[in-house]
Amino acid sequence: MKITTNKSEFLKGLTLVQGVVEKKKTLPILSNVLIEANKEDQQITLTATDLEIGIKTNFKSEILKEGKITISAKKIFEIVKELTEEIIDIEVKDNNWIEIKNGKAKFNIVGLSAEEFPLINDKNTNDDLELKTEVLKEIIDKTFYAISHDESKFNLNGIYLHNINSEIGNYLRFVATDGHRLALKQIKNEDNFEIKNKGIIFPKKGLSEIRKITDTDEKSIFISIVDNNAIFKLNNTTLVMRLIDGDFPDYNRVIPDFSEKYCLVENNKLLHSLRRISLLANEKSKGINIEFINNEIKISSSNPEYGDAVESIKTTYNGNEMKIGFNSKYLLDVISNIDTKEIKLHIKDNMSPCLIVPSDNNDNLAVIMPMRI
Repeated sequence: MKITTNKSEFLKGLTLVQGVVEKKKTLPILSNVLIEANKEDQQITLTATDLEIGIKTNFKSEILKEGKITISAKKIFEIVKELTEEIIDIEVKDNNWIEIKNGKAKFNIVGLSAEEFPLINDKNTNDDLELKTEVLKEIIDKTFYAISHDESKFNLNGIYLHNINSEIGNYLRFVATDGHRLALKQIKNEDNFEIKNKGIIFPKKGLSEIRKITDTDEKSIFISIVDNNAIFKLNNTTLVMRLIDGDFPDYNRVIPDFSEKYCLVENNKLLHSLRRISLLANEKSKGINIEFINNEIKISSSNPEYGDAVESIKTTYNGNEMKIGFNSKYLLDVISNIDTKEIKLHIKDNMSPCLIVPSDNNDNLAVIMPMRI
């Protein structure tokens, strides 16, 4: 293999695949990136996988001699990042040695044969779901924070997607929960995309990588489900992730009814007040109290080591007076991901979950369990 490529394009591709590369080194080749040079198309394809997630991206280059090789993803990324000239010459020598030239700099790195590199199942399907990249970003941002980090609860380690068919319309609903909080975002199912069985669960790591890919000028991304894999295609990049094999819990049981009594508060004021008051919250529990009074809420925290803090905010509230304890981080995660000027907090009592929604729609909601302080 012998190629001449552009540093900026090569670095962009290497940056994309870095997050997928296996870090534990259980199989040495999984720490490598597969570089393939196709003379007919005059393009380079970079591939990385950890056997659960695979990513493939390609870009135009000058291919003098086609071939393929694998090389340490970390080391090639570090080298290319520090190169000063724009043109890079790469040639595979005997015994899988790779020569990299850039200006007056030259590197010789040992690689591994491409024959041992695992294949990625990225075959085409005819039942793709097309989403605007901005929509997919919004879905991930409004639900990702509620994913469980407890690996023993593997069925909660991702975002659940299923169909909602009702009298008011057909929706695709995305849900995440860690048992203490729940986040839900739904969009209209304009393509009538049908999810088989009860639904599917996208894994956390795969979603994190997809979120990085959506930071691009491309307008659409295509999603298809093949066997137990989800395939995401965005222009010249494809990401394949193995879906979580498990049943998502019946989350509807923890979503309280929309009460006629709710607190309407300005989002930005509540967000900044919570940030201030949480500075003196217990560092482990992060607990704060919110006291709901007629047309006002009082947010307070205390910490024996440092002191206490309290702040009042004007609201619209006509329910019973009550004081409820919350984890301030959970509240901040929710409120910082709601875009409307005002939000509604539906509350029943200090032992029941709190339902939080934007002031103008219910397509994005969150549920937070109260805590004893």
